[in-house]
Amino acid sequence: MIFSRSGIFLRGLGVLVLACMFCAVHAQSWPNKPVRLIVPHAPGGVTDVVARMVSQPLAEALGQAIVIDNRPGAAGLLGTEVAAKMAADGYTLLMYVDANTIFPSTVKQLNHDPLGSFDPVTILGRGSHVLVAHPSLGVANMKELVAYVKAHPRELAYASPGTGSPQHLGMEIIRNSYGMDLVHIPYKGGGQAIVDVVGGQVKLGMLGMAPALPHIKSGKLIAIAVTGRSRSVALPQVPTVAESGLSGFETGQWQGIVVPAGTPASITDRLHTEMLKVMQSADIKEKLQAIGMDNSTSTNPAAFRAMLKDEVAKWSTVVKAAGIQPE
Repeated sequence: MIFSRSGIFLRGLGVLVLACMFCAVHAQSWPNKPVRLIVPHAPGGVTDVVARMVSQPLAEALGQAIVIDNRPGAAGLLGTEVAAKMAADGYTLLMYVDANTIFPSTVKQLNHDPLGSFDPVTILGRGSHVLVAHPSLGVANMKELVAYVKAHPRELAYASPGTGSPQHLGMEIIRNSYGMDLVHIPYKGGGQAIVDVVGGQVKLGMLGMAPALPHIKSGKLIAIAVTGRSRSVALPQVPTVAESGLSGFETGQWQGIVVPAGTPASITDRLHTEMLKVMQSADIKEKLQAIGMDNSTSTNPAAFRAMLKDEVAKWSTVVKAAGIQPE
């Protein structure tokens, strides 16, 4: 059988048109079944709390249930790698957090590409970490803490949610900047760390705002400084690390949503549009503020991608400066 070049071109063009029509129809019909939101952390943690906070209003906007699927393990790697292997059809969402941009610097072999395996949707909110002390330590601010450590080198330990966590890396910057000789005690999550700091077994902690906030307000912990660019709305009386003397310092936690790479742009854009509406609601703003977070969002998915790229580069520099070797 003989085909002319023009015939081959037209047939190829027809296939392309049909493929585009299929994608368009698929996107228009999405979603026609429940959507799964993978949370790569345990129930009750801040990532899980934010996921459940936004899932109901998002479900109402999409007209389909959002099913929370907790997949904890390996500091979030397990659930992340499960999501990376899922079909790019809009029926799998993943909670993406600050730690995801640290993994390339602290994990020798990843089974996914933090930037290439996912298409970003939007960041959902930001919050500070907080440096806290047990009242028995007798320090109330950064100046007093530095003076205490200088007078008692290697006598004081600090707790973090784990080696290579944003809290650990942020505290290493502070420790190195002030020349403080501190012992790091890594825990398997912020929930375990906060128990020992509140109990006084460990006198100092760099922790997430959400688990620390109730204990700060009850007086069981002293907030020395918050790590964000500006003061936290949850603790307006507590200075930032930068205000406390370390100019330019800023770290924090953030939560976002991504989808497997290759998800149709029309679906990603729809998710972005609906999430922006959700995050602007007074109810969500109030709930986030109660756990020390704001309702930051990305202007578009591309802006979130650019932020992720910047975060990966930033943490690479911090990890090297802290002398942490990938494992």
